[in-house]
Amino acid sequence: MQFENLEKIIEHSFKDKDLLIQAITHRSYLNENKDWKLAHNERLEFLGDAVLELVVTEYLYAQYPNKSEGELTSIRAALVNTVSLAGLGQELGIDAHMLMSKGEQKDKGRARGVILANAFEALVGALYLDGGYKASQKFLDRVLLHKSDEIVKKSLWQDPKSVLQEKAQEIKGFTPIYKTLKEAGPDHAKVFTVGVYVGKDLVARGSGMSKQEAETAAAKTALDIFK
Repeated sequence: MQFENLEKIIEHSFKDKDLLIQAITHRSYLNENKDWKLAHNERLEFLGDAVLELVVTEYLYAQYPNKSEGELTSIRAALVNTVSLAGLGQELGIDAHMLMSKGEQKDKGRARGVILANAFEALVGALYLDGGYKASQKFLDRVLLHKSDEIVKKSLWQDPKSVLQEKAQEIKGFTPIYKTLKEAGPDHAKVFTVGVYVGKDLVARGSGMSKQEAETAAAKTALDIFK
């Protein structure tokens, strides 16, 4: 197998190519490939999660000297949550290189996002083992850490629904109301579209794999209007 393209995406040439391959190997792939010589990526994910937390924590501590411990914790959570890391995996094209079962390949719902987020963490772990702390730090600095600026600027580290409620009451004098506008897809991969109303006005829409997720997405969009 050739993974030079993935190395270009990561901007790191692995001395141990097996680490890179293992990082993108989901456990389901082993079920259909009994003679596969490598393990799946869960141990690398475990390591990468710890490295990711340290790199991000160190960066936020230096970048935002006036933020409290609680605020920094919330910013970090917003930066490295499953949705954020899965989105990064999509942006970088990691999804196209994943080794997984045919069944998992067909699933494009929430489970796929979790797999992709876990693979991102596994890649961080692989980078750490292959190139040390600096290699993983360099990668995260390029693809992730700068995203904290938008999180802080737009207060995305706070609960968007709470922030919207404060702004809507302050500016319009109304408490936002959320209504489900649409449900689509099979039960195991249903997508909800929710509208957020301020007074009688439909201010924004949002979609997600749950009503809560859709409401949060709608609140984030609405905040752009009330900023």
